[in-house]
Amino acid sequence: MLWRALARRFPVLAIRDFRLLLADRLLAPASFAFSLVGVSFAVLDLTGSTADLSYVLAAQIAPSLVFTLISGVIADRVAPQKVIVAANVMMAVGEGTLGLLVLSGHARIWQMIVLETLTGVGLAIFYPASQALLPKIVPDAMLQQANAFSRLAMNLAQMGGAAAAGVVVAAVGPGWALAACGTGLLGTIPLLLAIRAVGHERARGPGMVGELKEGWSEFVSHTWLWAIVAQFCVIMMAWYGGFQVLGPAAAKEHLGGPAAWGAIAAAEAFGLIVGGVVSLRYTPRRPMLFVVCLGGAIAVSPLSLAMLWPLPALCLTAVFLGMANEMMMVQWSVTLARNIPPGKLARVSAYDALGSVMAMPLGALLAGPIAAVAGLSATQYGAAALIVVASALALLSRDVRTMRSPSGEPELPSVPAAPAG
Repeated sequence: MLWRALARRFPVLAIRDFRLLLADRLLAPASFAFSLVGVSFAVLDLTGSTADLSYVLAAQIAPSLVFTLISGVIADRVAPQKVIVAANVMMAVGEGTLGLLVLSGHARIWQMIVLETLTGVGLAIFYPASQALLPKIVPDAMLQQANAFSRLAMNLAQMGGAAAAGVVVAAVGPGWALAACGTGLLGTIPLLLAIRAVGHERARGPGMVGELKEGWSEFVSHTWLWAIVAQFCVIMMAWYGGFQVLGPAAAKEHLGGPAAWGAIAAAEAFGLIVGGVVSLRYTPRRPMLFVVCLGGAIAVSPLSLAMLWPLPALCLTAVFLGMANEMMMVQWSVTLARNIPPGKLARVSAYDALGSVMAMPLGALLAGPIAAVAGLSATQYGAAALIVVASALALLSRDVRTMRSPSGEPELPSVPAAPAG
């Protein structure tokens, strides 16, 4: 009865393929959350070096510079859920094997770099396919509702996974957390293969290079799109180096270790959940201005660590930032789906992902060595300043400031409730 009532209130829940996607987006993020905590503390436990942590995390991001665009082309040709299956298998092998090496006591830095590179390939090919899949299984009128529910499921899973991962790493070590990550990701495969979405049909395409050119032409034709991607290129470089790379080191030195870092990740995930609930109904009048301003707020992440705020304050800040970031991401995904032709969406999303993360390896590589010379706090202050400057520059675009949402969400069609099974 409860499920039928929810399906009447939110018709997107009556769509079979969407329910399968929701199940995947509960299991996969919960599993990968164990990697987010486990990898960092596996490196720190082995060497205690922020520079080594930089190299390992850079290896996870670097494959995006090559494989994201390839994934965009493939996901516009074939069923995107099959691309996601390949991505999850790569991540499962990378994290699961690393977990076994850590548990056996035979892990070495070079092995960590190689295995995180494999995980990085999986991450790189996941995003464009993920962006292309949702519009193939729900009608346009339900896109905002579907995006909000999808991301809500992911964030619920991430919150639970991050909290559990922090406890597991603190209690029995990072090896078990990484093994759990690999096992959970393999469990998503049957769910994804049951989805019936198909690839976009095109007669005699121009080949991979030609299709990449088509995607690039579409990408650069939207000023609001490339301006915000350029903004996030700087933001993600600074945030990744100042927060993701140096955060675990700050947690180990000042906050008590992996349990504290897991608590911060769980608090952020809780904020993401709240933001997802709000996004079910809230649509800002100027969505790209909204995205740019909330992107600037990310500066608080490295700033709060630089100022050595107490753990409760860091967790509260993470809640509010998570809420803001989730609302921002829902608006971004919906705007892309509504303004980019379906047959080009995966390729444009690939350029979006590539532009946003292309400088992250640089941030990862620089953060550890700079912190070793200048100190953790000074490096994190610098990261916060870069985020603020990049966001101010993005506001110079008139398209960003003036682009408006549709006057209202299209009326949702009535869809009869379907059984949960």
